[in-house]
Amino acid sequence: MSRKCYITGKAPKSGNNVSHANNKTKRTWGVNVQKVRIIVDGRPMKVYVSTRALKSGKVVRA
Repeated sequence: MSRKCYITGKAPKSGNNVSHANNKTKRTWGVNVQKVRIIVDGRPMKVYVSTRALKSGKVVRA
């Protein structure tokens, strides 16, 4: 299972580290996701949900 939000679809983003000498190396920004139990189609299911979705009330823990 990938580290992607089940509700919002948020996934890791990539970009560059840029040094003072303007050297660029690849890096990734992860997503703050938590593994929670939620009700999907009447059954409890463990899925990754972003903390933003939990905080805003888009999903209710089971």
